Amino acid sequence: MSDSPDKRSEWRAILHVQARVAVLFVPVVASLLIIAALAGNDRKSVPDVDRTVTGSVR
Repeated sequence: MSDSPDKRSEWRAILHVQARVAVLFVPVVASLLIIAALAGNDRKSVPDVDRTVTGSVR
């Protein structure tokens, strides 16, 4: 396979742009994972329902 230097530089430029776009999405994905983890932990901390309290008292 004989790749010319022009084609190599073109591919490098394309990969460079893709890498820069990927770096932009890293903080977005990380923040979504943190939000999902916090939301998951919040559901586990809900106390059990007290069956002795009636609807009119609440």
